Amino acid sequence: MTISPANQPTAWQRSTTRRLFKWIFSWRTARWFVIGVVGLVTLWALLCTEENIRGRRTWERYRKKLEARGEQLDFKAFLPKPVPDDENFAATPVIRSWFPRMKPNAWNDNYARAESKLKINAGRRQFMDLVAWAEALGSTNARATVNAGSLDLASRVRAAPAVLEALRTNEAMLAELQDASRRPYSRYPVDYDVENPYAILLPHLSSLRQVCRRLELKACAELAIDQDERAGEDVNLTLRVDDSLKDEPFLISYLVRVACLQAAVQPVWEGLAEHHWTDEQLQQLQARLQRYDFVADLKPCFEVERAAGIVAAEVIRKRGLGYLVDIAGPGQPTQCDRSIANGLGMLVPSGWLYLEQYNVCRAYQALMDGTMDPSQRRVFPDRSEANIQAFDREIHSSNFATVFLHHQVLAALLLPALNRVITKAAVAQTVADEAMLGCALERYRLENGRFPETLDTLVPQFVSQLPHDVITGEPYKYRRTDDDRFVLYSVGWNDKDDGGVSGKTVFDDKAGDWVWEYPTGR
Repeated sequence: MTISPANQPTAWQRSTTRRLFKWIFSWRTARWFVIGVVGLVTLWALLCTEENIRGRRTWERYRKKLEARGEQLDFKAFLPKPVPDDENFAATPVIRSWFPRMKPNAWNDNYARAESKLKINAGRRQFMDLVAWAEALGSTNARATVNAGSLDLASRVRAAPAVLEALRTNEAMLAELQDASRRPYSRYPVDYDVENPYAILLPHLSSLRQVCRRLELKACAELAIDQDERAGEDVNLTLRVDDSLKDEPFLISYLVRVACLQAAVQPVWEGLAEHHWTDEQLQQLQARLQRYDFVADLKPCFEVERAAGIVAAEVIRKRGLGYLVDIAGPGQPTQCDRSIANGLGMLVPSGWLYLEQYNVCRAYQALMDGTMDPSQRRVFPDRSEANIQAFDREIHSSNFATVFLHHQVLAALLLPALNRVITKAAVAQTVADEAMLGCALERYRLENGRFPETLDTLVPQFVSQLPHDVITGEPYKYRRTDDDRFVLYSVGWNDKDDGGVSGKTVFDDKAGDWVWEYPTGR
């Protein structure tokens, strides 16, 4: 039979594309497609159920194991208790003015304006450069640059009055804090009643650091012109500011304490180098410095970081993956960013967040394992460096997909801040110990006319017990020099006795010892 041209199929009707579309949109194909989708959803639901059960069980077993060892995982257990205002160092108008957040240009004073002009190398231990400070404080040119000046006593004596006069703008504030320093306790008006630990505002930390830096400069200027009693009061106030943060459990608060201690020790060192301090002042300083145990104080700070990571996972599980965007940063995430993250989070099994909690704790343990012994006031640099390298290989060297699939996102975001804190703890304890021994040695010199041959001579009259090097566990290295001075040192982070020779900086973490000594001719 012959088909007429009018009845012949067109090219479109004969095409493979048409037949493919006809097959795709047929009822039979649609039915199989629906069956396939339902099957995939069912499989994903089963997978999520299995992952939820596995994640929860893994976390619960590990949590119970930690708690059985006496580990504290409850974030709220670390928060400081309330303190009556009349016993609270932090219950003053000036401190309350720093809350709820730091005001713009709150420290737009003479010190702040002068500091931006200075170019001084602070890597070595030396006298405060009062000459450069006096020039910077007296300059009216906002863009002026002031380089290092002379550090000899005569130059510092001439510069000190101008420095003190410029710092009078802070007189009322420092007097208020000095009066409050007699109160025995401290609790800053921080709002701890928030769901997210990382949303807790700590505006006072920056302000306290600024206070200590001004007190440091003021005390050094006072020592230069023999106002030793006032200098002693300023040093003691700096140490009181440092102590006021001891019960605050955050790692950043701990690091500010370390900075405040170093600000206090600079004028202590200058006063010892030029024999300003009386025996009574030395005893007071020594008693305060002896109380510091920066290794033991670090442990609860690390535990708080771990507990905060646990809470972060709980909040993400409750509020959605958008909360992770707030933690990760950088910058201020938009609502669109959060919405996208929350949408993706609907596909993530909640059990994976239990595994995130598990891995935060496990990574914390791996970073901390064997790095310090608070009971012996020891840190172990080799173990600390090895743990950091292992952590970096496991997490930082991996791409995001690997970290995500291994449930290590929170560990990667939250724990790297722990890396170098143990080094800072070792430095802080060494600073406190060497300053305390410096006071004891100066007391011996005041009574005997010279420094002792060995540190053992100080016991028990000038110090009840000698501290040990936080690195080695052995006594600090000490020798009296021919010019009736001495060299006192820790072997430093390289755990090697370099004969009392510093590295590139006073507390170099690569080479050299951590040395306490005075300039020649003093």
